[in-house]
Amino acid sequence: MGEFSIWHWVVILAIVLVIFGTKKLRNVGSDLGGAIKNFKQAMKEEAGQDGTGSGQVEGQAPVPEIRKIERQPAKASRTKGAAASKAAKTKGSPRSKKTA
Repeated sequence: MGEFSIWHWVVILAIVLVIFGTKKLRNVGSDLGGAIKNFKQAMKEEAGQDGTGSGQVEGQAPVPEIRKIERQPAKASRTKGAAASKAAKTKGSPRSKKTA
């Protein structure tokens, strides 16, 4: 009951054409198209007057720049193997004196 089929739309279109006529509907369509074209042109001119050329809308937060981050070499983690090798490298450790 609440659905419109294609035949409902055809009848509505026929009634609109009879009431307004094709010439008047054609004029309304061209006026609407011209208004949209003028609106787009005004938006382009407005963006050009800012001087920035970024096309950013007033009141909108700026978009941050994307920078390449250089990676730093990773530091060696302290594990059992790293601690043991460090102790072996030090001179005068208590172990070396006992064996000598």
